[in-house]
Amino acid sequence: MRARLIESPHRVAAGLVALLVLTAAVAVTVVADGRGPRPVAATATDRFSAERALTHLQRFAIEPRPLGSPASDRAREYLTGELESAGFSVQTQRGVGARASTGLATFGRVDNVIATLPGRASTGTVLLAAHYDSAATGPGASDDGAAVAAIMEVGRMIARQGDQRNDLVLLFTDGEEDGLLGAEAFAREHPLARAGGVVLNWEARGVGGPSLMFETSVDNAALVSLFAAAVPHPRGDSSLVEVYRMMPNSTDFTALSKAGFTGLNFAYIENSSYYHTAGDTIGNLDRGSLQHHGENMLHLARALGAADLAELRSDHDATYFRLAGTMITYSNALVLPIALLAVVAVGAVVVLARRRGSAGSGQLLLAAASVAVPLGAAALLGQGTWSVLEWLRPEYQQMGGLLHRPQVYHWALVALAVTSVLGWYLPARRWLGPAAPAIGALAWPAGLGVVCAVVAPGASFLFALPALFVALGMLAALLPFRWSLWPVTVFTLGASVAAALLGPLSGNLIDGVGLTSGGAAAAGAALFVVMVLPLIELLLPGPAARRRVTVAVPVTAAAVTALLIAAGTVVDTFDARHPARAHLAYVLNADTGSASWVSGDTEPSGWARTFVDSTDIARLSPGYARGTVWTGPAEPMALDGPVVEVLHRDGDTVTVHVASRRAASGLVLRVDHRIDRVVAAVAGAAPVELTVTGERADTWPGEIRFRDLPPDGVDITVRTPGADRVRVTAADETHGLVAAPGFRSRPDDLVPSIREDGERIVVTRTVEL
Repeated sequence: MRARLIESPHRVAAGLVALLVLTAAVAVTVVADGRGPRPVAATATDRFSAERALTHLQRFAIEPRPLGSPASDRAREYLTGELESAGFSVQTQRGVGARASTGLATFGRVDNVIATLPGRASTGTVLLAAHYDSAATGPGASDDGAAVAAIMEVGRMIARQGDQRNDLVLLFTDGEEDGLLGAEAFAREHPLARAGGVVLNWEARGVGGPSLMFETSVDNAALVSLFAAAVPHPRGDSSLVEVYRMMPNSTDFTALSKAGFTGLNFAYIENSSYYHTAGDTIGNLDRGSLQHHGENMLHLARALGAADLAELRSDHDATYFRLAGTMITYSNALVLPIALLAVVAVGAVVVLARRRGSAGSGQLLLAAASVAVPLGAAALLGQGTWSVLEWLRPEYQQMGGLLHRPQVYHWALVALAVTSVLGWYLPARRWLGPAAPAIGALAWPAGLGVVCAVVAPGASFLFALPALFVALGMLAALLPFRWSLWPVTVFTLGASVAAALLGPLSGNLIDGVGLTSGGAAAAGAALFVVMVLPLIELLLPGPAARRRVTVAVPVTAAAVTALLIAAGTVVDTFDARHPARAHLAYVLNADTGSASWVSGDTEPSGWARTFVDSTDIARLSPGYARGTVWTGPAEPMALDGPVVEVLHRDGDTVTVHVASRRAASGLVLRVDHRIDRVVAAVAGAAPVELTVTGERADTWPGEIRFRDLPPDGVDITVRTPGADRVRVTAADETHGLVAAPGFRSRPDDLVPSIREDGERIVVTRTVEL
């Protein structure tokens, strides 16, 4: 292998061309898979039209519409009127949604909009779901207004077409941003939820990019096959499904699938710096993303509407991904055999290398073990890069890694991966020869393919297939063809599969998670680089110059990395179009009459520092501060604190009536003891009970929230195991700071932080129960 691949005539030119081919494979994959359909004009009545959907979006997604707000009411009234005029039977489900998380119980009054179109010979329900509420910090044109508008347009088209076999239900949930409250109430109480069916849920974590099918219910094989066949521009892959199943994140799909629905979950995730901010506007929305959402939705609704839904049940998952523009799917029963085949192919390369004298067993084992060095170094340095950027740019800490223009930083991570690999390979090849590191490196993707086949089968293809095809390329390079460029050509063809599958991985991580995933992104890039070492070898000079190269090449790569990081700090600046974030709240302690400005930012902005000046929390009620906060004195407002009245006590369980004297929209109770059972009861609705496990880590151990608080308040029953007396700080909250005395508007290059307790006027009172 060594002689045929690295000693061909014109090897430097051949190596450059081969690397350019692989770069092109990555670029083509990124461009092709990162692009959905172009927006369709309103005149195209037989196709979904983003332009028509925009007319709906412009009616309700121009202002924030958090749970219980007047804007939310206006949106609900618009949806109801439009759906009724389209021929749907529409009802509003009013109830109390609830969700438990670590140390926290969240409740809220919700108003779900449910529109039904009966089928002619139904085999079940096809449910299209999206949430019509938004975060309080922005108008939510993408999250989740675009999906709501798309469902409205798809529903209108299907109703006009008629002759749908299965029942079509459009579900617009309320209170998703506060903890999937509307979906939980629907799943718990509504008859349609008990009947089950197939759900297609639609979300957004950015304002652009293709609509990705990123989550499925278990045993998804039949649904994945239908998706691949029905949708003209399918995007997403099964590795996203595996990763999402391991993450703590959730959408309405989580609540609906727990209720028994099978289905698929979709979202677009690019330009995520606008997520949950004032920048989530119609102006920033990518029309192609809206088009892709709606196009996928229409084709799937029609396919599911015509299918026998009982036949869509499976007993296994499927692997799916795109390669060379084609969606490939196969049963997960094939995943382990493919992974083992990759191991066999790598083993065959090892055997041939030993027989030809290219590398001995000890060299190969040492080389394989040492690959941990560049992969680990890339991960550590990539994560360290983010830490350095947080230090250089304190504003980034409020962005959570979701930067406006991260592309140059992404290139820096790729350069860092190359630096890590070359810094290991150049010394290693002097001691072990060039063949051993190149072959030993394949043990890593092959091994990861097997591990994933066992623990996360849908992700195994990312590693097993690149290892398999690169190994096959190496084996083919050893065939006795007289053409001098044969070894380079066939190896490059095999490596092209790795380029198409692994090449975009780091960019996808940054789009989905942000630059906080820099370590994983750099390690993924390094894994690809070590797989194409034979091509890098073609570019290296002869033995006489190799000592100098061992130092000069990685140093040059490191310098390029540093220059790219510096360039990134110049390119990614903040302005009105790309604003930074700042957290601020006005907090009145009703017990002492003192008021404070509060910022949870690690390093408050210059604007925020005109309100806060220290980390002293003495003026705040006990238990109010979440972690370390900055505070500053504020002019007290004449506001009464919330009411907390004990109704009943039985040992460590107490029932209290809580209300806001100033008709606040939300109320939070923080308890200085662990809580494990909470019941909320409001007039006109059945009591809702939650079981809570664990403790809050950033404030008092227990916390209870109620969103869209009724004017006459709510009865809360809470058990604090082992404690018959506890302290509770009650805080009622209203959105907006304009009414706070001394408030000065943000500059144009600053928007409210996405932290949920920001941009609010809060009045607290502490009581002992």
